[in-house]
Amino acid sequence: MDGFSRRDMWAILAAIALLFTVGTIGFVWALGETWHAALYRTIVSASLTGLDSTPRGMWAELLTIVIVLSGVAIFGYFAAQLFDEIAHGVLGGAWREKRRRKMIEQLRDHIIVCGYGRVGRHAVEEFRAAGVSYVILDHSEDALAAAEEHDDLFLRGDGSKDEDLTRAGLDRARGLIVASDDDADNLYITLSAKARRPDLTVIARASTDDAERKLRLAGADRVVTPYTTAGRVMANLMMRPQVTAFVNVLTSSREPNLNFEEIEVRSSCAAVGKTIGELDVAKKTGSYIVAIRKSGGELELRPSKATRLEVGDIIVGIGSPDEIRSLERMFEDRAAVV
Repeated sequence: MDGFSRRDMWAILAAIALLFTVGTIGFVWALGETWHAALYRTIVSASLTGLDSTPRGMWAELLTIVIVLSGVAIFGYFAAQLFDEIAHGVLGGAWREKRRRKMIEQLRDHIIVCGYGRVGRHAVEEFRAAGVSYVILDHSEDALAAAEEHDDLFLRGDGSKDEDLTRAGLDRARGLIVASDDDADNLYITLSAKARRPDLTVIARASTDDAERKLRLAGADRVVTPYTTAGRVMANLMMRPQVTAFVNVLTSSREPNLNFEEIEVRSSCAAVGKTIGELDVAKKTGSYIVAIRKSGGELELRPSKATRLEVGDIIVGIGSPDEIRSLERMFEDRAAVV
């Protein structure tokens, strides 16, 4: 049932008015009572509150029976609609809220998205397409309604409050997207999160160069300025349209045929100390290593077969989903491979 609509209410009121009108006229005709006495008899009959006296005559008794049954039907329908509205609005909402909280408590290595505005929604679209676990934290009614519409996990709260970050699973999260429209809020959220989790990856949004500088000082690992980024993309689309379109497709999680992936070289994996040539990545997995972020921070593009992999290196691979999975297995822990 879709709830108690305005049309339902008008239909009930019309039915009650019709019942009282017909009943009043009927009792005036059958019993010869005054209009107010007939209306009173109709009301107490329909509402089942009792009668002052037993109606005299067959027509009066039949009319009373009809009014009583009609009143039961109308008020019964009203009660059913009202209960359904309460059940769906209160009990159903409480059940959904409890279910959401339980699912959030079970999350591990997820992403917390603080701010579900235009930037936050685009980030969530990518997470959703890639199958990455996330939870949205926002206090805007419009934002929460949009999250519920997409069946997202969300919490009503403020990312600048420690207790709300705790409810979102900050201690278990792997990353935090700070995407509020207010630079001051983003700065405060970043400071709060980094104070508790220095190891947490924080990607923050900034509107100005000054805000970007402050967010970096606050500990944000990456800062995105939408206006600067949009300007750069627009310029590249004008100068190198096909190249830019190609890169945009590759970096989108919604592209099913070709993906980028980054994989950390851990001390426990069998690939440590070997060169790309020794691993024979292309032949064994079908994917390609197109870049390596060395543990010291330098980025090596188009690494050669002689490039040796060390602990802490981040490799960037490209390939189909199956090829990327094969590449990830190559860098799994030795115990997992066994």
